[in-house]
Amino acid sequence: MLQGCRPVRARAVHLRGSPGFTLVEMLVVLTIIGLIMGLIGPRVLGYLSESKVKTAKLQIESLSSSLDLFYLDAGRYPSSSEGLQSLVARPSGVEVWNGPYVKGGRIPLDPWGHPYQYRAPVDHSPPYEIVSLGSDGNEGGSGNAADVTSIAH
Repeated sequence: MLQGCRPVRARAVHLRGSPGFTLVEMLVVLTIIGLIMGLIGPRVLGYLSESKVKTAKLQIESLSSSLDLFYLDAGRYPSSSEGLQSLVARPSGVEVWNGPYVKGGRIPLDPWGHPYQYRAPVDHSPPYEIVSLGSDGNEGGSGNAADVTSIAH
């Protein structure tokens, strides 16, 4: 006989339930998460769109302050053709220019990624208007697509 070989004894294998989750438990959890997202999701999206409108208002206010600084130096507001770019680069015909008047040296885009519209003169009171065209990028609109302007209505 073979020496050093021991007979193999049969081992009893006991299968117990694995420590994971059952399919039913997973479905219940996913259903609960879906219900919560269905209730809370629209509110979160509403806050997001409200925050974009508030951001546009703050940026317009900041651009208005920069235009006032330009006015103090140049003695006038930029024309419509000069636009907001006159806040970052000296327009021709302006003797005193202490710019750039905008932090970072560039005009920011509105929260929806569109450039701000600048119009001057606007019935001379106020002397200019800064407009964000809203989420749709077109004039007019309602809700998120409504224009945000420097002129209070």
